[in-house]
Amino acid sequence: MNTIVAIILAAVLSFGVTAALGFAVIPWLHKLKFGQTILDIGPAWHKNKQGTPTMGGVLFIAGTLASILVVFLTDKLLGGDLLAGDSLVPLEIKAKILAGVLMALGFGLIGFADDYIKVVKKRNLGLTIVQKTAAQVLVMAAYLCSLYMSMGRKPYMFIPFVGNVEIGFFFWIFGVCVIYAAINAVNFTDGIDGLCGSVTLTAAAAFLTIAAMRNLFGVSAVAAALAGGCAGFLVWNHHPAKVFMGDTGSMFLGGMVVALAYAVGCPLILLPVGIIYVIEGMSDVLQIGYFKLTHGKRIFKMAPIHHHFEMSGWSEKKIVTVFTAVNLAGCIGGVILMRFN
Repeated sequence: MNTIVAIILAAVLSFGVTAALGFAVIPWLHKLKFGQTILDIGPAWHKNKQGTPTMGGVLFIAGTLASILVVFLTDKLLGGDLLAGDSLVPLEIKAKILAGVLMALGFGLIGFADDYIKVVKKRNLGLTIVQKTAAQVLVMAAYLCSLYMSMGRKPYMFIPFVGNVEIGFFFWIFGVCVIYAAINAVNFTDGIDGLCGSVTLTAAAAFLTIAAMRNLFGVSAVAAALAGGCAGFLVWNHHPAKVFMGDTGSMFLGGMVVALAYAVGCPLILLPVGIIYVIEGMSDVLQIGYFKLTHGKRIFKMAPIHHHFEMSGWSEKKIVTVFTAVNLAGCIGGVILMRFN
């Protein structure tokens, strides 16, 4: 199959399946009374969202996976080879794509368990921090082991201006830190209607471009499927949202973003491509740290930082527009950086 056709097909299929599923899944979630419980400590106007169906991440999870499966099977039947590339041997890129998607699914399942507990017990706290962290570590370990083996036990990382650099044992330490931080930062970004989906759409588009630049068209197809899924979900999640993605969706998105960064060989590129994730995560860390050090003082009116702007009078639409634009600028910077071998 022509690579451009495959990429377009991946995006269109994912968008179509995700958007269409909303007509069936959202009423079903309503029927099951799978509504979001809103914390009392949040902005008062968020109480209007009480009862909005959550766990809507199943929409784009289904859309993304269905698209990937159809595109790769069709390509195979037509005698194509989306996994061929100049930068990585086919075995390694196959492992990165398969392990990455499975990792995202694993994180999505953890998020699903967290959401389910919240919904059934009608509270805003699901799994404990220990339970969630332990489950995340298990998924991370399995993913990193698969990458390590696919690299012939000689892990490396692409660094702009330098090229591929063997990183040895640092691969494990770096991997755990980056994946854990990224998964939870994406989760923090899911706080207002359309924000996480819009930001992730720009990140997926950047990875699509970066992968194509490196002749990794299979990775581009996966990124296109993710972008299409996010766009399809925004049909239902734009303000005022008819459904929330929940931890089911945000943790899956975090896993996919990490998987794409590793698939193009440069997890460091998450810094510019996911600049909003970084800002959201750091704002929460800074708020907590400053609060403890000063015994009750705060840097922001509320963290993560999108809530600070909300409480400063910004509308949800303005926050989504500005934050998405900032992340798009970071994505452009990331694409440019990846040109320097």
